[in-house]
Amino acid sequence: MTVSPFPAYRPVGAALTPRTGKAMDVTLHIGAHRCATTTFQHYLRMNGERLTTTGLGFWGPRRTRAGLFSGLTPGPRAATGRNPQRRATGRVQMNLARSAQAGVPRLIVTDENMMGSVRENLRLCDLYCGVGERVARFAAAFDGYLSSVTLNIRSLEMYWASALAYSVTRRAGLPNRLAIARIVSRARSWRDVITDVACAAPGVRLQVLPFETFAGRPEAQLFAMTGQPGPKEHAREWLNAAPRLPEMRAWLGDTSDLPMGDGRWLPFDRSEAATLREAYEDDLMWLTAGADGLAQLATDPDKKQAGPTLPFQNMTRGRRYDAEQRRLAGAG
Repeated sequence: MTVSPFPAYRPVGAALTPRTGKAMDVTLHIGAHRCATTTFQHYLRMNGERLTTTGLGFWGPRRTRAGLFSGLTPGPRAATGRNPQRRATGRVQMNLARSAQAGVPRLIVTDENMMGSVRENLRLCDLYCGVGERVARFAAAFDGYLSSVTLNIRSLEMYWASALAYSVTRRAGLPNRLAIARIVSRARSWRDVITDVACAAPGVRLQVLPFETFAGRPEAQLFAMTGQPGPKEHAREWLNAAPRLPEMRAWLGDTSDLPMGDGRWLPFDRSEAATLREAYEDDLMWLTAGADGLAQLATDPDKKQAGPTLPFQNMTRGRRYDAEQRRLAGAG
């Protein structure tokens, strides 16, 4: 991990207590990768004008990766004697002030690279090891406006399968069995990632959305994040899906290490997949139980939740019903 030559810059009181009376609330949608984030960003971009009329603004990767966040996260840079994090924080604050002055009451900033990168995860065979420091820097940059952070998670065996398949299109090749074993044996899970994020942005609402509930349903994800219904237009346009086996064969040119068929490539055997799936189920149970007060698990807005008591249903069978049926049967 590259260490920045500059200490982390955080304004006094950053991300500890949201500024009262602020003109705009910001939600940071930080990812994760391979969790339909590109689909959600495309949905927001295509419906941008319609959402603006409802008071919802949107910054996506086309803006955040065009220099807005440059210098905010750790990395190698030319020695200029200036603190790049301080300059980036000022740049973000100026853009926030402009949006607030334009009358935007709520802003969604979505970029999965705020968490890190898939390449680093694959290199370390672990899950977002530096997410704490990164989120702390973004929380400082959005100080005074940040009201919530949203994180997508996915079953670990499917997350890693998607990440490994996608890396093939980046000419990374297929992983060997040693790399697969390292991924399975690593101790970090989504619970660790969530804990790091919560500690990096104390006092900020952290919401967790499972991929299995919200994938391919960006309007439901928007409703879970903001409480306002989303438009249906462009809601079923799926982008950046993991390549299937035929596409992977085309990239690799050598099909000897790939199974036959046209479906999804699954690099784990049954035992390895079960280990990763069990870890994910433990994460979901922890979230359902309250996540130690650190995060909230979003539920499907289209499903009616059960109340404290079950609905009453008429009992149509029993001793009285059977006795009446026997009397009727003997009447003729």
